[in-house]
Amino acid sequence: MCRFEKLAGWIDVHVEFNGGEPQRLKVRCLGVTLRGLKDQLNDFNPRDTRRVELVQYKRPTLDEGKISFTSVELKNDENVKSMFWEHNMFQWIDMRVTLLRSTEDIIKSLIPPEDRD
Repeated sequence: MCRFEKLAGWIDVHVEFNGGEPQRLKVRCLGVTLRGLKDQLNDFNPRDTRRVELVQYKRPTLDEGKISFTSVELKNDENVKSMFWEHNMFQWIDMRVTLLRSTEDIIKSLIPPEDRD
């Protein structure tokens, strides 16, 4: 990623939705809340009625000249800020996203089409 894009507030992410193939996307990274990040990720799947429930990312750690990564769940806005700060030197962030159906969608799927409404 070029330096200009980071300054403009965008960063590349490689996202696996429910363990699928990674997709390369750009997300806004300045002033983003956890809810805002989930909304951005939901927007990448407009035809899918499932919504982002859980977001994890690979946190980089430098130890004795070696980089290792651990999986971390984003639980609040501070976690989101930390994630973007930690990846300042990297070209992208690897994320794992869990999509779940809403309770309303689940209930609708249980009611036969002729009995709806």
